Amino acid sequence: MPANRKLGKPTDQRKAMLRQQVTDFLDYGKMETTVARAKEIRSLAEKMITLGKKSDLAAYRAAMRFITREDVCKKLFKEIAPGYTERNGGYTRIVRTGVRRGDAAETAILELVR
Repeated sequence: MPANRKLGKPTDQRKAMLRQQVTDFLDYGKMETTVARAKEIRSLAEKMITLGKKSDLAAYRAAMRFITREDVCKKLFKEIAPGYTERNGGYTRIVRTGVRRGDAAETAILELVR
């Protein structure tokens, strides 16, 4: 099995798409997308939350290199990550919702666990 899913995009487009989707996911706390994308977003979002739990300058700068908006990064470090201090991983949940009508892609809701 490959290290990551290609999601039908070249590397630069895939990285840009995942950065934006992780940013939006952390901003809203919930997202509906395909199962393959949800699994990729989950991995990256959990890494960002783990950085947020460290709450030092180096972790903040590392998160800012990936997250596309500064207000979301501040929200991650001030609101989201402190809620998971007692939890060692498993910050997100994927709930499958069926198939999309247009292209029959399997969809899922990705949400933060509280």
